[in-house]
Amino acid sequence: MAVKIPADIVRLLNLHQGSKLIIEISREGIVIKPERSRNLDELLDRITPENLHSEVDWGKREGNEPW
Repeated sequence: MAVKIPADIVRLLNLHQGSKLIIEISREGIVIKPERSRNLDELLDRITPENLHSEVDWGKREGNEPW
């Protein structure tokens, strides 16, 4: 099934092919809204000691790698 979104709404919300949308059901019907993008601080706030992986040794540097 597909939903056609009018061009003026697409432009207003800065949507494009592949934009992620959230679909919710309310008492009034269906609500479709763009998925909110997270900024770096919000993503970093989600790191906990439980989900932080240990450092990985990738071996000696090759070519012009800075590390």
